[in-house]
Amino acid sequence: MALEKLRGPQTDALFEAILELRDLDECYRFFDDLATISEVQSLSQRLNVARMLKMGYTYENIKNETGASTATISRVRRCFDYGSGGYGEILERMDEKDKEEEKA
Repeated sequence: MALEKLRGPQTDALFEAILELRDLDECYRFFDDLATISEVQSLSQRLNVARMLKMGYTYENIKNETGASTATISRVRRCFDYGSGGYGEILERMDEKDKEEEKA
């Protein structure tokens, strides 16, 4: 998705609200009000697909483990490889956090 098509005052307000969330419980409450269960599960599934692609899983393994369609996996792959870098950036950050927690 082109960032220019996504940008706007309403989207800015949404993202600013998300950045105000302080913990996992707040996230659950906010997204419970904001989106349907199906929408949140779809977003979660896409992030999981991206993580598995980064780890080198095959489409078949990802499909079997996540239940994602090959169309969803392909879309995530395109975004992961040719998108704005959001998946890579956040997955790297999450990996660093996991490594820090393992050391502690």
